[in-house]
Amino acid sequence: MAYYDSIYHDQELSYRAKAVYIYLKDHTNKEGICWPGIRTIAAGVSMSRSTVKRALDDLVRAGLVEKSKRWRENGSLSSNLYRTK
Repeated sequence: MAYYDSIYHDQELSYRAKAVYIYLKDHTNKEGICWPGIRTIAAGVSMSRSTVKRALDDLVRAGLVEKSKRWRENGSLSSNLYRTK
């Protein structure tokens, strides 16, 4: 829970980035990894998909989240993998 204090006091992070970060942290496994879809995150934080995408970009730029593409066996894209710090 110490990560909540660190992001609450970060004046550089937008409210949307803070909300998405908390959502991701609440859904990570023991290694700090999760892979929810944009639509799922948006529903969870009551924001639009485009707002969630901007928040994720903010979090990546801030160094709080690493984002990796995931692929299905047939070669199509799946949801991204997120590693929180």
